[in-house]
Amino acid sequence: MDNFEKLAALFPNAITETTNDKGEVVRAVDADILRQEIGAEVIEGRTLRYEFNWPEKDKALKLANTLTDKALRLDRDKSTGRDGTPRNIDSENVYIEGDNLDALQILRQTYMCRVKMIYIDPPYNTGNDFIYNDNFTISTDDYEERYGEYVPNPESNARFHTDWLNMIYPRLKVARDFLSPDGVIFISIDDNEVANLRKICDEIFGSQNFVAQLIWERAFAPKNDAKYVSASHDYVLMYARDIDRFKIGRLPRTEEANARYSNPDNDPRGVWMSSDISVKTYNPANDYPITLPSGRIVEPPASRCWRLSPNAFADRLRDNRIWFGPDGDGTPRLKRF
Repeated sequence: MDNFEKLAALFPNAITETTNDKGEVVRAVDADILRQEIGAEVIEGRTLRYEFNWPEKDKALKLANTLTDKALRLDRDKSTGRDGTPRNIDSENVYIEGDNLDALQILRQTYMCRVKMIYIDPPYNTGNDFIYNDNFTISTDDYEERYGEYVPNPESNARFHTDWLNMIYPRLKVARDFLSPDGVIFISIDDNEVANLRKICDEIFGSQNFVAQLIWERAFAPKNDAKYVSASHDYVLMYARDIDRFKIGRLPRTEEANARYSNPDNDPRGVWMSSDISVKTYNPANDYPITLPSGRIVEPPASRCWRLSPNAFADRLRDNRIWFGPDGDGTPRLKRF
């Protein structure tokens, strides 16, 4: 419904009325007018296209756009602060226990475009049921009775991806609505579904908003009982809501980091450190001799070349960004401020 309203606001002339299968008059979109308005090719029917699909994906998409009829209920016995049991704690935090899709749909209107960062740790599809194995784990019967739905994924079905995709897709679709224009989402995952998760996130968040696939080392010793290779890491996918508006947060510099820099030649631009200007990737154009201030001539190490072309090296030299050591007889290095 929200997407329909957004479309209606952008192209009001494309909104019309028709009758559905029940004979009821409903709002609709005139595809012909919309096609004219957007000025781009509209693919219909069985035309070949680049897409990521699986059984019942359409139902997962519909589920993401469905308004929930559920509501939050305060548990005063477990609560503290303003709305809970009287305590000397006034917390602005909310902890919600229940199906996360229901919770996301309930909170969507209140927090739409207001969340700066989301981190989720979904089931990894390792052959277990899609019920979180945490301290508040409940039985299958209790889950069905409480929430009216259950997603089985027995070990025999672990090689299939459809159940997992239909579980994760609507939740990520709704989660995107929470992100602020400069927001970012982090998603933990392992090898079982990382490829599929990348495709889903490219579709939901846009491939242009992919920031990084981070490596998380979760084990520090090899497993001797591994069938083939002992994997010691998982992944964290990182996507921005809008890559042009996202700014990475950085930790403040430490004294230890600053101690690596000095200013032995009193450069007015401040402290610096030097780095090697030779590289392994050989380029004949960057294999040339350099005359040091001392008069000695040096060449790149064997099977390597200089990082800089002759013109780029001359530019850095004129800008006092090349360091030859305190006596002018050292192998040239690049100054980094």
